[in-house]
Amino acid sequence: MILVNGSTSSTISVQDRGLTLGDGHFTTLLLKQQRPQLWHLHIQRIQQACARLKLLPPDFDTLYEQCCQLAASVDTEYACGKIIMTRGVGGRGYSPQGCHSPSIIVSAHPYPIHYLEWQRQGIILDVAEQRVGWQPILAGLKTLNRLEQILLKDELDHKGLAEAVVLDWQGNVVEAVTANLFWRKEEKVYTPDLQQTGVCGVMRAFVMQQLMDWQYPAELVSVGLDSLLNADEIWITNALMGVVPVIGIKEVKYEDHRFAKRLQSALATLA
Repeated sequence: MILVNGSTSSTISVQDRGLTLGDGHFTTLLLKQQRPQLWHLHIQRIQQACARLKLLPPDFDTLYEQCCQLAASVDTEYACGKIIMTRGVGGRGYSPQGCHSPSIIVSAHPYPIHYLEWQRQGIILDVAEQRVGWQPILAGLKTLNRLEQILLKDELDHKGLAEAVVLDWQGNVVEAVTANLFWRKEEKVYTPDLQQTGVCGVMRAFVMQQLMDWQYPAELVSVGLDSLLNADEIWITNALMGVVPVIGIKEVKYEDHRFAKRLQSALATLA
């Protein structure tokens, strides 16, 4: 089921700037027992994206009700929700002048059930050959232009891989193809600094707050692959998969998953 600007529909204008220019942003959320999880963090993400892209923010009470309505249509304990915002219908050129009515698309989809197995058993990562560029103006945002990620996912598909570490053009660790990265060395936790590239995920924000509460604040770093390979523990995160332990990167194995398991327990207690 899909709602376009509040009405049941699966179509949008061919002049919508989300289609013609990728002018917009989105967030993907877990719908658990027909309710959006980490809703306050999704609100923050949408507000920040709207402010940086100069879009009018939505009515969040209405958006919440629409998410719950669509979650009920899936009728399972877990579902995948998606909220897309575009600048709306505009002219052929780049100028956003005259675009005063953003388009809001809300949809619900079946939950990727393999994430539950990943949570229990962990996952093995490879290292992607493709590297991502820097764009500090858009860094951290989940914009509608995901061409780098599409090509990265195509690389995964052709190699038969589940996930991979992604590096930037200077060889710094950025994230996984569809998730954020954390690692621990002894009692210190690290995650990539995403001021130049990458996506600041909602689950990343949740994990960073939990670590802060536990007196293990994550240090934001720009480091190469060796730092990751020398870690004692690694995990990946996104709103749907939650917290997934990494059990290996190529030939390097990781057997200590105590922080990842503790974070999974904290996530499970959320209302």
